[in-house]
Amino acid sequence: FIPTLMEEMAEPVHFIPQQSQLTSPTFDHTPMKAMVLQTQRQPLRASELSTPVPGPGEVLVKVRACAVCRTDLHVVDGELPKPKLPLVPGHEIIGIVAATGDGVERFQTGDRVGVPWLGWTCGTCEYCRTGRENLCGQARFTGYTLDGGYAEYTIADQRYCFPIPGSYSDAEAAPLLCAGLIGYRSLAKTGDARRIGIYGFGAAAHITTQVARFQGSEVYAFTRRGDIEGQQFAKSVGAIWAGDSEILPPEKLDAAIIFAPAGELVPLALKAVAKGGTVVCGGIHMSDIPAFPYELLWEERSICSVANLTRHDGEEFFALAPRVPVRTTVQTFPLTEANVALNRLRSGKIKGVAVLVPGA
Repeated sequence: FIPTLMEEMAEPVHFIPQQSQLTSPTFDHTPMKAMVLQTQRQPLRASELSTPVPGPGEVLVKVRACAVCRTDLHVVDGELPKPKLPLVPGHEIIGIVAATGDGVERFQTGDRVGVPWLGWTCGTCEYCRTGRENLCGQARFTGYTLDGGYAEYTIADQRYCFPIPGSYSDAEAAPLLCAGLIGYRSLAKTGDARRIGIYGFGAAAHITTQVARFQGSEVYAFTRRGDIEGQQFAKSVGAIWAGDSEILPPEKLDAAIIFAPAGELVPLALKAVAKGGTVVCGGIHMSDIPAFPYELLWEERSICSVANLTRHDGEEFFALAPRVPVRTTVQTFPLTEANVALNRLRSGKIKGVAVLVPGA
């Protein structure tokens, strides 16, 4: 769907979720502004909600910036099933701790924190016990099964928040919470690859390219056909070559990462990688992969996916990012223009990352 101008400019609705959909009591009954998804495949609605209060182990975060991720589009557009509804989307959150619940020790009121996609895990299943909490079957996710950052305040489990390097502004830091973290985990899957192709040059790609170059790899960027501006952008952040996704790079690749949610790119990437090469699918959703001849996979090429993130990924990435240093390209929007930002992302009109700024 594409929301109409009338829908985007609709008067705010005053929406209070049913008690069964709230995980905490109200915070002094103070209203906050939020953009709410009531039904998938419909625009977000400007709403007023009661500000939540943190429970045990939780922090109340006053949102300063929330990046707009393609995963948000997948949730809104119905490509990711069974979200919490009604839902406040957003999982690349930078904010200030406004209040703390009982037992909070990691953060104090006034600390700046980042809230990522992974919001909670059980801690007891086989995956959690073996360092693979990203695969926990009971995991909860910010902006999907937990309310997120398209609001003035949000609640988060202190254990899954990150301190944010002071060298980044709020808007600059927000994309690091998903585009940066998922890009970093995807890059790690390429091992010691020297020549890396990246398909779909958006938020995650422009960060991943900088990290890959810092680590000594060459990056080859692939964009939509004829996207000259996107190819120039890729070169500006360190790609040594950029071209259309349908063409082969000038040299065989050791690995490729696909960030675009387009299954037809998998056979193209397999054609581009050398013997023993790896194709990493970095998105949470992808269209069906078309049939392709076995010879594209033969010679020990492999395909793997990346699912979510771990807290260990975050610790490593936030230590590395200032050393690169990673620089993010952002376009800011007021919170009330969330539908505008989503539409521009959907149509490929965002250079870098769209970031919502409550109070702007």
